[in-house]
Amino acid sequence: MSLSLPRHDVADLGLHQAGARRVEWAARSMPALRRIFERFERERPLEGLRIAACMHVTAETANLLRALRAGGAEVALAASNPLSTQDDTAAALVAEYGVMVHARSGMDPATYARNLATVLECRPHLLLDDGCDLVNLAHLERPELLAETVGGCEQTTTGVIRLRQMSAEGMLRVPMVAVNDTATKRMFDNRYGTGQSTIDGIMRATNALLAGRTVVVAGFGYCGRGLAERARGMGARVVVTEVDPVKALDAAMQGYTVLPMAEAAPVGDVFVTVTGNRDVIRAEHLAVLKDGAVLANSGHFDVEIDLPALESLAVDVRREVRPQADEYVLEDGRRLVLLAEGRLVNLGAAEGHPAAVMDMSFAVQALTVAWLAGNHADLAPGVVEVPAEIDTEVARLELRALGVRIDDLTPAQEDYLSSWRA
Repeated sequence: MSLSLPRHDVADLGLHQAGARRVEWAARSMPALRRIFERFERERPLEGLRIAACMHVTAETANLLRALRAGGAEVALAASNPLSTQDDTAAALVAEYGVMVHARSGMDPATYARNLATVLECRPHLLLDDGCDLVNLAHLERPELLAETVGGCEQTTTGVIRLRQMSAEGMLRVPMVAVNDTATKRMFDNRYGTGQSTIDGIMRATNALLAGRTVVVAGFGYCGRGLAERARGMGARVVVTEVDPVKALDAAMQGYTVLPMAEAAPVGDVFVTVTGNRDVIRAEHLAVLKDGAVLANSGHFDVEIDLPALESLAVDVRREVRPQADEYVLEDGRRLVLLAEGRLVNLGAAEGHPAAVMDMSFAVQALTVAWLAGNHADLAPGVVEVPAEIDTEVARLELRALGVRIDDLTPAQEDYLSSWRA
């Protein structure tokens, strides 16, 4: 443990050794980020920069922050979800890796907001966000801090939606890179990561058999596709609900039953929302759910299931029937089970995405931060796309780690693709 620790508010610094073991275990499955760490250590592309981050405090995130520290940055971290913080990882980030951390598992909303404000006090040059809460706070309550902020990154669909709204209204004052919108992030993190980790969270919280049961997936974006695939692979009957005609058609063509939520509600056994919108499961749906129906959310915020409506329908005090599984008893005796308080079930009831998946997402994030550090002067405020070469470089790093080789274009093929006269 370092004798001079950065400013922090964590549950127990004594957990730092256990946290370091967890971080090192995750690092074994993050070869692309390890190579970037080594490059950053040599080149120091982030020397002198201050970074404020709002992210899930997990072992995978810790490895990203280690790479940023190796590149020369000072880093302050707040949690992006009250339930996802690993207290041992938080302790290790402070004591072993020199990161300012303000995060505790299970903190209340007031503490969550206070921690976001605290990390902004580092007067950041760069913002790393997961859901746009940090950017939102800086713009609405601490705009004076943006004088030194040159840009940032957003890694969730929900956050990018909010950023685009800010930009459309002329309110976004810095360039924010939509890391979420890269092919590696959407295809692997959203599809494979969310699909597997959501099922993991549901299984840990309920120990329920999915085979033969009806799983309703609300939303058929990349996250919903991955979740539907994994649920079907475990033998579940999968029903998809959608508002987008193209995505609904895609689900139908893949063989899923597509229904409005009003028709899916009476037949479903397990419901998972992954839309990025609010009130997807409302009072009229809750009123017709089966006894024992399980409700879970894998969208970023806890607004996809109408929790006030669930509270108002319950006649018995909510009780925890299993860790991260709360039972609500309705007037007619039906019992509805809510997982992880309606927050991200894959992080509230499990450990989030596998490290191998986050390796790609955080490799893109690390390279994008370095690119921002060197190119921010050429960028205007607004939502910025990740340079295509970064996405390609990360894919190549992952292929190399997997021992997979691919073809190169021949000169004749390159000429053919670059000339319409051929």
